[in-house]
Amino acid sequence: MRLRCFGHVLRATKQSVEKIAHEFGVPGKRPRGRPTQRWADTLHKDLRIVGLHPDQAHERSKWRLQSRTADRATTRDKR
Repeated sequence: MRLRCFGHVLRATKQSVEKIAHEFGVPGKRPRGRPTQRWADTLHKDLRIVGLHPDQAHERSKWRLQSRTADRATTRDKR
């Protein structure tokens, strides 16, 4: 689901709200201690698992096929 959502963001226009929010950097320092897991870190891990690059988001059919593969690989078994 993350990669499908991210594909929409990557294909959006430069002035769209989701694209601006994705590229927005929060100023300031992070707190001490263990670094928290960020959405971008998880997203990059998912991209590595399926072998996709963000530049490939404009190839919708390939992106859709690969992102569905990632959804199956990263979801938990609900018993």
